[in-house]
Amino acid sequence: MKSILWVCALIGCIMTAQAQQADTLSSPSKGDYFEGLTRPLTFNRMIPPYALEVTFSKTVHIIFPAAIRYVDLGSADLLAAKADGAENVLRVKAALRDFSRESNLAVITEDGAYYTFNVKYADEPVKLSIEMADFIRDGEAVNRPNNAMDIYLKELGSESPLLVRLIMQSIYKNNRREIKHIGSKRFGIQFTLKGIYTHNGLLYFHTKLKNASHVPFDVDYITFKIIDKKVAKRTAIQEQVITPLRAYNHLMCAGGKKTERTVFTLPKFTIPDDKHLVVELHEKDGGRHQSFTVENADLVRARVISELKVK
Repeated sequence: MKSILWVCALIGCIMTAQAQQADTLSSPSKGDYFEGLTRPLTFNRMIPPYALEVTFSKTVHIIFPAAIRYVDLGSADLLAAKADGAENVLRVKAALRDFSRESNLAVITEDGAYYTFNVKYADEPVKLSIEMADFIRDGEAVNRPNNAMDIYLKELGSESPLLVRLIMQSIYKNNRREIKHIGSKRFGIQFTLKGIYTHNGLLYFHTKLKNASHVPFDVDYITFKIIDKKVAKRTAIQEQVITPLRAYNHLMCAGGKKTERTVFTLPKFTIPDDKHLVVELHEKDGGRHQSFTVENADLVRARVISELKVK
């Protein structure tokens, strides 16, 4: 009899343990307990999401202040893609009618800003065209913590994209003429280099395009190339193309009797003594091309940016 009671007690313990284990596995974590040494996230570390409504029969367009680099959808209930021909416009809509579960959407832009949205279905969304605020303004005004960190992009190295933009804006707004001997002037078009700046491993070229004629100058493209100063006959030209990382006020046309300026961000480079940097500006469907050269002596005298002054 005692053996039977002992076996029954053992079976009961095993069944109780299995039930507790099954209950633990089936019950999702509420987020209030973690194994090991953990530190809870406080609300001042949270980026509050925006509220976004979408529908099946209409498209919501979100306009960001910079080009879109990354988009993540919380579920298959949402569809999103960049608008054709526009790098900073995201179109969003519902993949099916009247989905009941709330989802989310996250976007990272080229200036290093991070946006997050909670998305719900609505038969008739009130806001179909949305323009996001610029994060250069105060964080509280744009629903973003003032202590939030910027997103860093690979091509800019250890420099914050937001800081790169502020530096370009500062150079453009202050409009100083640091260099007076580099430029070209042909066919009523003057293309000059106003200054070279450096900060944290990046170079900034401030250029000016002045159109003294009455005929608009349409820009086709601009190139930065390091080439040999002297090329012997029957010798292949060796050139190294430097691709700009960013451009502030990237002009596509200088109207008649107009002057335009642009600030280019370039990766760090140096120029050997037997080479120079050639900056070429090509006119679209025209022949008024402009070019000037930059020596290594000009490059090493680049002004170091120690403070920003944005008017």
